Amino acid sequence: MPTSSARLDRRRFLQFGVAAAGASATAALWPAVSAFADDLDDFIKGPPVPDIAPRQLSEHVWMIYAEDGFPTPENQGMMCNVTFAITRKGVVMLDPGGSVQIGEMVIRQIRRLTERPVVAVFNSHYHGDHWLANHAFAEAYGTELPIYAHPHTRTEILGVQGNLWRSLLERWTNQATAGTRIVAPTHEVAHGAEFDFGDLTLRVHHYGTAHTPGDICLEAVEDRLTYAGDVAMDRRIANMDDGSYPGTFRYYDALEANAASRIWVPGHGHAGAGVLDWNRSLFEGIWERCVEAVENGDSMEAARAAVLADPRVAGKAAETLGFEANIGKYISLAYLEAEKEAF
Repeated sequence: MPTSSARLDRRRFLQFGVAAAGASATAALWPAVSAFADDLDDFIKGPPVPDIAPRQLSEHVWMIYAEDGFPTPENQGMMCNVTFAITRKGVVMLDPGGSVQIGEMVIRQIRRLTERPVVAVFNSHYHGDHWLANHAFAEAYGTELPIYAHPHTRTEILGVQGNLWRSLLERWTNQATAGTRIVAPTHEVAHGAEFDFGDLTLRVHHYGTAHTPGDICLEAVEDRLTYAGDVAMDRRIANMDDGSYPGTFRYYDALEANAASRIWVPGHGHAGAGVLDWNRSLFEGIWERCVEAVENGDSMEAARAAVLADPRVAGKAAETLGFEANIGKYISLAYLEAEKEAF
């Protein structure tokens, strides 16, 4: 089996050869070059992901738990929970995972539980650890398999975010996810949409910008369970580069008012009744101290000290994955958003 560097050398050779051929020759050769590139993608495909047994959360819903909160070569990008529902009409994916290899592992686990096919896939937002495994499901169940997402999510995946996240996961995992192709959502969904899968109804929730502008949460109505994606996490700070702190609070309020759920399933961490409460407490500790700092004319450094001293934040430091590496960034984002809201 060729090494990672040898695989990359083949890619560079292919790119150099196409560039050197000239415009007219490239046009004539492109069909053959494109086919060769597809074969090369298959050839350099990363290794299989070891099996992880699913855990049953409710009558219909199962989750394959991702122990790590961040991608590494060792976990091969398995950093996001993969959640699915087994219904009378077939299996429904509530985020399929972050690579073709992860998707193939998930399909193996599903086939041990049921002979029913996967009949629908939902993508909660455009961060690739949640949707790049679309590739495996389209390959296994056909390109007509419906893949649903919010319009903003679909636009982002078809645009910059698709290639960005594929490249990032390859880099973070030392090419373990290589061979994953971008398979974008095929259908757009809006807030309030409902899907009847025989013995289970899925209801779509979207209340504006939280973790991203296009987050959807999926309520398994009969099970009183809601898949929250990355709107809420358990023992991990949600990435807020594309999100909003007050937007997240409004989202939580709306979810709690409109989704009659006993179980909240995060994209990262363990499912349970207290997922929203845990995340809200942490975020309030960050946001409220930053708002106070802005109102008082205090610096970002002073805001950071106040946040780290807040018991809602300090009390979660030891149990929160990536706390030391990430808390400074998320305080900065909260401070900048507080400044923007003040003006």
